[in-house]
Amino acid sequence: MKGLVRYSEAFKLQVVNDVETGRFPSGYAAAVAYGIRGAETVQRWLMHYGKSHLLRKVVRVETADERNELKRLKAELRRTKEALADAHLDLALERAYLRISCRRSGEPDVEEFKKKHAGMLSMTPPKTNPQA
Repeated sequence: MKGLVRYSEAFKLQVVNDVETGRFPSGYAAAVAYGIRGAETVQRWLMHYGKSHLLRKVVRVETADERNELKRLKAELRRTKEALADAHLDLALERAYLRISCRRSGEPDVEEFKKKHAGMLSMTPPKTNPQA
């Protein structure tokens, strides 16, 4: 592990000035040019010396419709996840019932049980969804 590097105030001010005057387009470019290892070191210096306006910031502007759509999509995703969890639970239960049916019929192999009873399964009426 390399030792901790401490930079002088004069050096920090020089780097900040270089970013402020446009010598470097960003704190990252200055860090690369000066060999400063910390990924956010120059950004911290810019903030410390009151030059945070030089930091690149992403500003997201949303309309009310976009915010509503985001809320709607999040709610839909939540409902979809809940439905998937229910489907996984149903599948786990059906597999457990199938294994029980296999044991009770004396057929140790689930695949063989499925083959023997495939005709009966296709005659079973489909489940209805009481919530639909």
